[in-house]
Amino acid sequence: MPAILFVDDDTAVLNSIERLFLAHDQEILRASSGDEALALFDQHEIAVMVTDQRMAGMKGTELINRVKMISPDTVRIVLSGYTELTDLLEAINRGEIFRFLVKPWDDDDLLENVELARQRYGRNREMQRTEEATLLSLAQTIELKDAYTRGHCDRVARFAEGIARKLGLSDLKIKEIRHGSWLHDCGKIGIPDDVINKPMGLDHYEMVQMKEHPLHGAEVARKAQLSETIVQIILCHHEKFDGTGYPSGLKGAAIPLEARIVAVADVYDAISSDRPYRKACDDIGVETIMADCRGTALDAELVDIFMQEVLPELMGKGLNVDL
Repeated sequence: MPAILFVDDDTAVLNSIERLFLAHDQEILRASSGDEALALFDQHEIAVMVTDQRMAGMKGTELINRVKMISPDTVRIVLSGYTELTDLLEAINRGEIFRFLVKPWDDDDLLENVELARQRYGRNREMQRTEEATLLSLAQTIELKDAYTRGHCDRVARFAEGIARKLGLSDLKIKEIRHGSWLHDCGKIGIPDDVINKPMGLDHYEMVQMKEHPLHGAEVARKAQLSETIVQIILCHHEKFDGTGYPSGLKGAAIPLEARIVAVADVYDAISSDRPYRKACDDIGVETIMADCRGTALDAELVDIFMQEVLPELMGKGLNVDL
C-alpha cells in the first residue's frame, strides 16, 4: 500500500503523530528533514506527504516543490504552527498544497484530511491507469497498420525508460517519455498502408509522405492536449544529432533530450526487428550500426548508456529484447 510520510524536525511531534496513526491501525513513514524525506521517495511509493514549514535546512515549501518534480502524484499537506504567508500562498496558488493545517492539530481533523488526501491519490492514479490504457491501445491500433512493428512502441518505451532512469530523470519525465514512446509513430495513421508496408525502397513522393508523419502526429497530440514533452518526442524523434534529420533539421542539444532518448530506443528496435524491406540484423550488425550512429544520427552519450548499461540489464533479466 502507498505510504503516508510525515516530515518534521521536532521528534516529539513525529512521536505523537506516529502514536495517533498506530492507534488507528495505520503505519507511517517519518523524516526529520527535507533531505531525509527526499531519500525515502527512492525507496517507497508515497501517497501523501505531510510536512512542517519551518525546518532547519529546507523549508516545507521548498520540499513540496522538489517532491512535485520527483513524485507529482503525491498529495502534499502542510502542518505547521509557523509559516511565511507569502511562500504559503504562492504554493497554494501553484496547486502544490492540498491542505494547510495548523499546530496544535485536532486528531480527528488530521486523520480525516490525511484520509481525504489518500483517496485523492487513489483517484488520480486510477485516472492515470485509464489514460495510459487508452494511449497504449491507440498505439497498438496504429501498429496494426504494419504487422512487422507489432510490439514496437512498447519495446521502445521500455528501452527509453531505462535510459531515462539511468539519467536520473523525474517520475513525471519518465512517464512522459513512456507516453511519447507509445505514440511516437501516431502520425503514421494518415500514411497509406501500401506505403508503410512497401517491401522495397520508397520513391520520392512516398518518402515525402513518410517524412510528414512526425508533423501529423505532433498535431494530433496537441489537439489531444497532451504535454509539450510528448508533443516534442513525436515531432523530433527523427531529428538526427548531426542535423541531417527531419522534419526541422535540428542539431545536437537543440533536439529535446526526451526525443533524443526515444530516438536511440527507436533505432535499436528498428534494426533488431524484421521490417517489410529487410530482415533483422544479427547481434554484430546491430552493434556495428549503433556504433556508426553514435554521434551522427544519435546522441553518443545516450547510445553508450543504452548499449553499456540499459541493454545488458534488460538481457540479464531474461527479457526478450530482440523480438
